[in-house]
Amino acid sequence: MVKAVRAQRSGADTDLCAWRGSRSDAAAGGGGGGAIVWMRSRLRGRRPGIARADRDTRTMLHPLFLALHLLCFTQSMTAFQATVNDEGLIVATLDSSDLQENVTAYAVQISGEPRTILIQFVNTSEPLLYNASFHGLCYTVGLLLRRGQAWSRPMKTVAVLTKPLPVRSAQILDYKEAPETGVVFEIDPPTRNVFSRVNISYAEGQERRSMLYKDFYRGKTVFKHWLPGMCYRNITFQLISEATVYQTALVTHSDITHTPLHHRTGEAPPTVRVQCLLCTEAAPGQLPDMLPHDSGQRSPRQARDVPLMEEREEEETQAEENTSDEVIGVTYAEPSSYWLDPTEPSPADKDEEFVNGVLPEYEDSNEPGSAMALPAEPSVLPTRLPPILLELRWLPPRPPTSYDGFNVYIYRDGNSTETATVDESTHEFFTELTEPGIYRVQVTTLSSSGDCESRESSGDTAFTFYLGPSGELLEDLRERPQAVSVRLLDSSTAAISWAPSSQNHNGSLVSVVSTTCLKPSLSQRMENTYCSEENSTSDIITNLTPGAQYRVVVYHTNGPLISPPSEPVIIDIEPTGVRELTVYPLSPTAVILSWQRPYHVAFRKYVLQTFFFNPVTLASEWTTYYEIAATASVIASVRVTDLLPAWYYNFRVSMVTWGDPPLSCCESSTVSFVTAPEAPHISSVDYSHGILYVRWTYGELFIDLSHSRMLHWQVVAVGKKGPEKTYSVTRNVMRASLPLPPGDIYNLTVTACTERSRNTSTPNIIKLEPAPPRSLYAVNATHSSVTLLWTEEGVVDYYQVLCRPKWQGKLQAVTSTSHVVTISGLIPSSSYNCTVTSFSYSTPSKPTHISVSTVVPQTELFSPHVLFNFCFRECGAETFVNFASFERDGKLPYNWRRSLFAFLTLLPSCLWTDYLLAFYINPWSKTALKKRKLTSPVQLDDFEAFFKDMSKDSAYKFSLQFEDLKSIGLDLSHDAADLPINRPKNRYTNILPYDFSRVKLISMHNDEGSDYINANYIPGYRHNKEYIATQGPLPETRNDFWKMVLQQKSPIIVMLTQCSERRRVKCDHYWPFNEDPVMYGEVSVELLSESESPEWIIRKFRLGYADESQDVLHLNYTSWPDHGVPTVNAIESILQFVHIVRQQANRTKDPIIVHCSAGVGRTGTFIALDRLMQHIREHEYVDILGMVSEMRSHRLSMVQTEEQYVFIHQCVMLMWQKKKQQSITSDVIYENASKT
Repeated sequence: MVKAVRAQRSGADTDLCAWRGSRSDAAAGGGGGGAIVWMRSRLRGRRPGIARADRDTRTMLHPLFLALHLLCFTQSMTAFQATVNDEGLIVATLDSSDLQENVTAYAVQISGEPRTILIQFVNTSEPLLYNASFHGLCYTVGLLLRRGQAWSRPMKTVAVLTKPLPVRSAQILDYKEAPETGVVFEIDPPTRNVFSRVNISYAEGQERRSMLYKDFYRGKTVFKHWLPGMCYRNITFQLISEATVYQTALVTHSDITHTPLHHRTGEAPPTVRVQCLLCTEAAPGQLPDMLPHDSGQRSPRQARDVPLMEEREEEETQAEENTSDEVIGVTYAEPSSYWLDPTEPSPADKDEEFVNGVLPEYEDSNEPGSAMALPAEPSVLPTRLPPILLELRWLPPRPPTSYDGFNVYIYRDGNSTETATVDESTHEFFTELTEPGIYRVQVTTLSSSGDCESRESSGDTAFTFYLGPSGELLEDLRERPQAVSVRLLDSSTAAISWAPSSQNHNGSLVSVVSTTCLKPSLSQRMENTYCSEENSTSDIITNLTPGAQYRVVVYHTNGPLISPPSEPVIIDIEPTGVRELTVYPLSPTAVILSWQRPYHVAFRKYVLQTFFFNPVTLASEWTTYYEIAATASVIASVRVTDLLPAWYYNFRVSMVTWGDPPLSCCESSTVSFVTAPEAPHISSVDYSHGILYVRWTYGELFIDLSHSRMLHWQVVAVGKKGPEKTYSVTRNVMRASLPLPPGDIYNLTVTACTERSRNTSTPNIIKLEPAPPRSLYAVNATHSSVTLLWTEEGVVDYYQVLCRPKWQGKLQAVTSTSHVVTISGLIPSSSYNCTVTSFSYSTPSKPTHISVSTVVPQTELFSPHVLFNFCFRECGAETFVNFASFERDGKLPYNWRRSLFAFLTLLPSCLWTDYLLAFYINPWSKTALKKRKLTSPVQLDDFEAFFKDMSKDSAYKFSLQFEDLKSIGLDLSHDAADLPINRPKNRYTNILPYDFSRVKLISMHNDEGSDYINANYIPGYRHNKEYIATQGPLPETRNDFWKMVLQQKSPIIVMLTQCSERRRVKCDHYWPFNEDPVMYGEVSVELLSESESPEWIIRKFRLGYADESQDVLHLNYTSWPDHGVPTVNAIESILQFVHIVRQQANRTKDPIIVHCSAGVGRTGTFIALDRLMQHIREHEYVDILGMVSEMRSHRLSMVQTEEQYVFIHQCVMLMWQKKKQQSITSDVIYENASKT
């Protein structure tokens, strides 16, 4: 039973154990330290100074352990005690001295496991037992008292150490790095076992030894200090558990229950030397003892057992004394004798095999004809040779070691010819060789004594030589070919070179193996032609296959003997690219790619890649679309789907090899293609006042066409009787207004056009009702007839004229295809109600009414200002010409003057045959353009209804308003921009700043144009110069740009473009690329910080000029397309960006610089949104038309497109909705904007 140490302190509540072990269920073992060896081995396998152990193997411990047991397990025999019994149970007992008054219960508190255990004494006179969960673990057992309802803290505390369970099984393995002296101990300890050391006991010879070992990791450790060839018996393993309590050690150990093990270490090989001599006088069986010719000779002697050190000294001494002695009766054939040194590795030792077939682990290894045969070996003559003496001498392994003898093995041509075993005192061996062949000789050390299995040395000391039919002796080649290199001459030829060898050899052999054929199954092989192996004596390799990978190995040859292989050299040959890569369109979203490969090529697969602009990631890159396994077919094709319509694509097909790493070819195998557009779908058609309003959709989802290759839409209306009408519409607009004559049947189509293809919508057949006749007049009335004259409108098959007397008399009906009809047979001095109706395709129009009378009234053309009136005759015809003009005041601040011109021609027959031509001339005074201001205020409560009304008929009313805006500022001058010196400073020749509002630079020089920059002041919500609208800087103007920023003290720059869009430069990168300051003219600019979000980038710059510095915030919105607007889903994003800019701008009164590319479209839209966001905070109405009109009067084309103008209205509607939803206006319009 393991004793415990009782704690001397009462009331201690801490864990007394200091751990000195680990749990075996986690991975038994400890770190560092190494083994503590108590006994050492003796001489020649046994170390001196070994203490003997007298105890039984299973329970033996070092005397130090016995002392620790006596010290650590002594306990006081009085008071509260805790011990561990033989069954491993913790036993707690109470003494009478532990019992106190007023105590209602006693208990023990056991700690050491993950949770603390509280066990109450049932009977104080009986011990309390606890089955511990862990073995070899230190537990703290404390005595608790209960007075009333509460337990006290531990009154007394005792530490106990449970006994570890024994090792269940163990095994001993060779240490592969040094099996002669090293072993691997592997034990299987029980789970929930804690131990710190392992006591390893074993018998070495007649002595018993033990050692403590700490380095067990996961039950394994390496021991490297045994003797070669020694038999170690009765090896056992004992687990030791330790703990420290108040500087007192607690130690316990497990029992030994596993079967003792035996193990013999590996043998060290001997050092062998060999000599072959041709005997001409010695009789067979008389084998003289000779030394090699080239290393000295000595007198023949009989084999005798000489102590090792004495023998070595004798050999060295005699070798020096007998270097000049002659050997009598022995002649040497050239070469007569060789010393072969087997200490170098032989060819058989190497893992690089000489090529004579495909590697066996692959399916294709046994194909007939797949490998090149070796050069034929020289035939071995069956004749017997003169007796050749083979003399073997060796040195035994260096001590300390243990061995019993030596085994000698002689092989000829792979067959064993002689085997002998000699005792440990014999170090030489003689035999006769009488047949030619390749000989292999090996001497091994043998150890067989003891209870362990016998064992030979495993180190290969064999040596090889060739004995020819005529007695010639060829030395084994042991030097590898060095510095092997391969140089490709072309795609099918390579040159091999290597360094000269220091050994004599009569040839070289180059092995070339195609690793391409090493594939798991035959079905994956494209062709058999490139799966080849070849052995060649030439240094030029031919018939290589492009795309294949080859392993090249060089051997030296000496007759049939082959040297170890060189280090293999891997060569990869790039495949040739595919040819005739062609794209065949299937649909707007699918194509077929077809190509041809070269016939003679080796590759693993085709890789099809696509390159296009991704509208989601806004990036262009090569991506792999499909991979196709190589086949025997020369032609391959693949269907590519899920393409974007009207999109630019590059397709590339590469051939990838089997090599590691694989090679691919070629980037030149590329073809570009623009997919066909989808067919548009005509969604609505409306006809009003001679205008056909057409709307269409494109694709199932809305697609931003700014990056597509769509050029424009072509709207075609083909009339059945009228001419064909064709109109071109820009790609960003999907509506059109076509002036078409009424009364015809039209075939209406919309075609999407790219530079290479087009796609037309399903035809829409539209039948327009005929228009009623216009300008119906009655002329040349007589007493019985009257002539009706009207203007033709559209396509009419015929007209129907009906005249009825006002008193409901007889109806007069006339049908005519002309626009002049004379009604005859009327009653004189009577009044008639006449109607004229147009008919087209049997469909009548609404009738046009007129009242006529056979009594001709006085006709007078009402005109407040008659200019002149005259008539004349010519050639029997009478022509009446009347010019009249009048003025009408309107609501506009100017007058329109309208003039009516009427030409009536009377032929001799007195019938009006020409038509009435009337039109208005509406000239504006030139000065009115400058003074004119458009306005259209709308209450915000009515804005949604106003927007819906403006959006009707393909947003026709928006188009009218935007057309009015185009006239603003046409008469304003821009003379400074037109100066020849300033023209290169303008990015676009049609976007020039007005003179009266342009920003002028301050320059020290008075040179012409030195004050010019393409920028204008734009009024804002707070003051007249709240913004500066400018173009994106050019490389020539970026110095002027930074000068403007510094002179205007602008704290904010808003950039609404990217430097490059759709492969076109939109703006110069006018700021530094990194944190290093850059000089732009006289202004230094330093990038202080940069933060990027998905839709904008915020940068901070520091500007310096002389002793002045200024910090500038640069806000760059990157998701706004040129000439377009953000998508509907991005409205909140742009408003959030505007709100961030306004938050920063409220801190200053200096102008904000805003630019895109031209500085009018996106720039004008941003300024409009910023102004409106401030305006809506404080007002309940907006005047977008008036605001844009004002901006255009300060810079040309602000809000450049109708699409941007409509987008502003959409944003205002969202702003108003946000304002209505907010009950607190502390952060007006966009409450959830993120802070910069």
